[in-house]
Amino acid sequence: MTTPTLPATALATRPLRTDAQALEAELDRILERRLIHAVYQPLVDLDAGGVIAYEALARGPAGSILESPVALFETAHMTGREVELDWACRLAAVQGAIKAALPPSIALFINVEPGSLGKPIPADIRADFEGARQTLRIVLEITERALASRPAELLAMIERVRAMDWAIALDDVGAEDMSAAFMPLLRPDIIKLDLGLIQGRSTARVAAQLSAVMAEAERTGALVLAEGVETEPHELTARALGATIGQGWRYGRPGPLPERFEEPVEPLHSLRLPEVTPSPTPIEAVFPEHRPRIAAKRELLRFSRHLERWAEAVPDGAVVFACLQDARFLTPATARQYARLAVGSPLVVMFGAGLSPEPVPGVRGTTLVEDDPLRGHWHVVVLGPHFAGALVARDLGDRGPDLDRRFEYVITFDREAVIRAARSLMVRILPID
Repeated sequence: MTTPTLPATALATRPLRTDAQALEAELDRILERRLIHAVYQPLVDLDAGGVIAYEALARGPAGSILESPVALFETAHMTGREVELDWACRLAAVQGAIKAALPPSIALFINVEPGSLGKPIPADIRADFEGARQTLRIVLEITERALASRPAELLAMIERVRAMDWAIALDDVGAEDMSAAFMPLLRPDIIKLDLGLIQGRSTARVAAQLSAVMAEAERTGALVLAEGVETEPHELTARALGATIGQGWRYGRPGPLPERFEEPVEPLHSLRLPEVTPSPTPIEAVFPEHRPRIAAKRELLRFSRHLERWAEAVPDGAVVFACLQDARFLTPATARQYARLAVGSPLVVMFGAGLSPEPVPGVRGTTLVEDDPLRGHWHVVVLGPHFAGALVARDLGDRGPDLDRRFEYVITFDREAVIRAARSLMVRILPID
């Protein structure tokens, strides 16, 4: 059978409804009518065997072209409505949990999209979240993408979340190499192992990721949660990797919350980690606990290069922050060194007056305003899963040749001090939109 063909004039005048238009119209309908709903997947205590939490997963209305969460979020991204959709999903998650009378002894895991960080809660749903704050024990799930794209907003959100006695979970750890390097900066209460680490083959990369997770859990007391547990061998692997919480089809598929809940033996909220408030600058983060010395720049350059070489050699990747005071101190040799660092590091950032957003290929630049105290500082901070080191220095204001300028400085490998120094710089990094 031959399909009839419309004349060209008809095609020119007849309005066509493209697939994109249909998707956008359906997204409008879903958001306006609040048609997002949540399904919930159980998380179990691998030792006690009971359910200790549920993860809320967003779904579009049944039968809709946007029923799938993938289609839903792709359309929101395409139309610039990710933040609006993210809040709608969070609202559906807490409303469903409150309606089912989820007890506070059983935690509710809710995902947060990176683009929503720093965005205020919409006024029309603020009351709903105030109610959730009083009745639910919430764990917010974030990914390393959030830190890479919006580090300052992420730290601010973590402070607010911890002030509300909620907890933080770092999701998909092991899916990307960068997640291991970011763990110390985020200090998550719960580390969620990507299902690839549970279901996949053991490789050198997997071993590196897992050693970083084990080290972080050992240092901080963070809990380890294994995703994608579908079989008994998967559960045995999860236990062998240090997981005490399991999630996957072995314990239940996403669906409605049950009508009755059993109290867990040990609720998650008893293990929440304290938040560490960032210091104003690395000077305040390091100097009070480490006696500063004085040296000329030519002497300190050797230590600076040593830390940069360490960062380049870290096999699992290291976060590198460098404060250069002013763009004029970015020499060709330094530019070449940091271009090499950017190839193997998940995040390399430079701070200095007059720096462009990308002063070196692959390196993010943050310019400093005239009265910023960092304009009088010289810092190199390197933080990896198993290595931490920092040169933290303050210009004493000498005049004369650059290499003869004296600095009051501390060189430290105290991991907690290095983390504090790194976090004090993170809050200044401009977001990537």
